[in-house]
Amino acid sequence: MPSRAPLWRAVAAFAVVAISLLLALTSSAKLGLDLRGGTQIVLQTKDSDRVKADAASTDRALGVLRGRVDALGVAEPTLARSGEKRIIIELPGLQDPREAAKVIGQTAQLSFHEVVGIPTEGQKAAAGETLLTDESGQPILVGKTLLDGNGVKDADAQTEQEGLGQWVVNVAFNGQGSSGWKQLVSDACANTEAGNRVAIVLDDKVISSPGVVPELCSSGGGGSTSITGSFTQAEAKDLPVLIKGGALPVPVEVLEQRTAGPTHGKVAIAASIEAAIIGNILTGMFIMFVYRLVGLLATVALGAYA
Repeated sequence: MPSRAPLWRAVAAFAVVAISLLLALTSSAKLGLDLRGGTQIVLQTKDSDRVKADAASTDRALGVLRGRVDALGVAEPTLARSGEKRIIIELPGLQDPREAAKVIGQTAQLSFHEVVGIPTEGQKAAAGETLLTDESGQPILVGKTLLDGNGVKDADAQTEQEGLGQWVVNVAFNGQGSSGWKQLVSDACANTEAGNRVAIVLDDKVISSPGVVPELCSSGGGGSTSITGSFTQAEAKDLPVLIKGGALPVPVEVLEQRTAGPTHGKVAIAASIEAAIIGNILTGMFIMFVYRLVGLLATVALGAYA
């Protein structure tokens, strides 16, 4: 009885070839910045009042930046430290380096304060108070920080269900943040002279200073709030990225930002494909000329591998 082993070997070989061709034709190749195009940003960390910029603080900043890039939804980004203070970020497919640098490079120190009063002309801030300008340009006095970005569990942007489609940022607090928020609401509700207001500050700039609604005063706070302001859609979507990504431990400076177009990559890919086809054809012709049938089989195997 003739052995069926050669038949099964042939079937197995053709199955492997078929699966290989299927995977090669249906799977998309992972292209880097040089082939796909995108944005490259070079940052350098700087000393702050409390933290020195060194390899350790730069690594911590790198971790925060990685979270921000992930929140931006960029596919297959590359982030790496270069030397002690430089960070190189590559974002394939992203063609707006200025917007990316604005979001990625912002320090993002978020804090919540009670608005303790409206200063008179020439009035200076007392101990424990800070003089800032609210979103409308009016000077306000704010109290100490009762809640910062570490108390935030989640944040997202959406348009209001009622009204004229104004963008708002919804913020959910963790356990620590909920306690701070309740204390802040309690203090603001007791200060009617200042309009029961709280100030939400990002990098020493007031982004919103709403009054606490009576319902919130009655409930004593809660585990979430909404930040309202004159946000554009882009600003409203960037703010949750900064809040969730956390604050940078040290400031960063953008040294270089550039956009690499995909044109060079397309030319390189086309040239590589052409070279591979020509190389396979010439190699196959030589093998078949020298080895005949065995060469033909080797050529088929070479084509399947390619």
